[in-house]
Amino acid sequence: MSAKKFSTLVTVVIAIVMLVVGALIGFLAYPMISPAIPGAKSGLSGTVEIAALLPLSGDLATYGQNDKTTIEAAVEDVNFFLERAGAKWRLKLTVEDTETKPDVALSKLQSIGARGIKFVIGPMASAGVSQCKGYADSNKIIIISPSSTSPALSIPGDYIFRFCPTDLIQGRAMARVMYEDGVRYVVAVWRGDSWGDGLEASIKARFEELGGQIIKEVRYDPHATEFSAEASAINDAVSSAISQYGADKVGVLVISFEEAAILFTSLKEYPDILKVKFYGSDGTAKSSKLLEDPSVAEFSMKTRFLNPIFAPTKSEKYLRVLNYVKDKLGREPESYAYTAYDAVWAIAYSLMVVDSYDSEAVKNILPDVTKSLFGASGWIVLDENGDRAAADYELWVITKEDGNYVWTWAGTYNQATDSVTWR
Repeated sequence: MSAKKFSTLVTVVIAIVMLVVGALIGFLAYPMISPAIPGAKSGLSGTVEIAALLPLSGDLATYGQNDKTTIEAAVEDVNFFLERAGAKWRLKLTVEDTETKPDVALSKLQSIGARGIKFVIGPMASAGVSQCKGYADSNKIIIISPSSTSPALSIPGDYIFRFCPTDLIQGRAMARVMYEDGVRYVVAVWRGDSWGDGLEASIKARFEELGGQIIKEVRYDPHATEFSAEASAINDAVSSAISQYGADKVGVLVISFEEAAILFTSLKEYPDILKVKFYGSDGTAKSSKLLEDPSVAEFSMKTRFLNPIFAPTKSEKYLRVLNYVKDKLGREPESYAYTAYDAVWAIAYSLMVVDSYDSEAVKNILPDVTKSLFGASGWIVLDENGDRAAADYELWVITKEDGNYVWTWAGTYNQATDSVTWR
């Protein structure tokens, strides 16, 4: 975003930061006075490097491109703020493509670590975060993932922070959504990795508590590039369920990344499939990939493919980030673009407090900094595991407007009341 757009807000931001810094100096003096890392340099000046590990290609490419755009915007905004505040340092960003592959994410992290960079935004996928966790912990590299949601990564005391809620919340949300939608029998199809396994298990447990039933489970290889066998198995299960329970009681749950477009290409050949409702996850919500092929978009619309994603708090900051991405990329970003933007500010505020390029000191105070941070995604309160503690979920479907396929808000799941408000 341009400097002019932010000039009117600098005074407010400076006041907020001074409040954050003042409060944290009194409460957290020890880690600031005595940095725990031997040889850590005191007093920031010059170039301060951070990095982003993002899927600029592969099964999450459009999400990665969105988040790269917002991270770059945040670095620009932070540096403008630092200039106005008279700080002696500026952020410098390095962006690496993980290709949506866990092993590539680790390789890129090792390369970043060898350069001495200690603050990383990403990876986006839980499998990538899981692969990087050991190296990050051993080398005291802070990872802030904007979108990793696997409950298996909810571990206290490590160097992994996640500015999104975990799938324990998303699982409850989707189970309630399907049940409130009248569906009682579900064919579950999911990406066979740590994220997919965890989310499917979470949804299944809650859906069965509510009285629903998962009647068929289809777990697929996350490296798969064609889905003819899976499509046939899904169709057989759906056709059988329709004859037993009626189409209005049957649903298909698809937990995937953007390879869902390939799966839908195979599924659209089966007439019975179009008789039931489809449900997705944050891995496909607002994906521009599903809009590219008209036949895939049409299939998604006919099956009312309903996707949840955590709901950022709407505010001026939210709108500025939204409009920035729309201006740059011509599309609305997914929710995790806002958490990626906020991650840059959280790192910058924390570095201001410790006044040292000291990842251990930042790790110790980051949760307290975020408690005082109202970002583009809203108020960021982290739990004991370093994950976003709570969130509601927006529900999105594909519709057609003026001849174009678009994502349209369809309702909201409220975590506090475990209820759905439909549009």
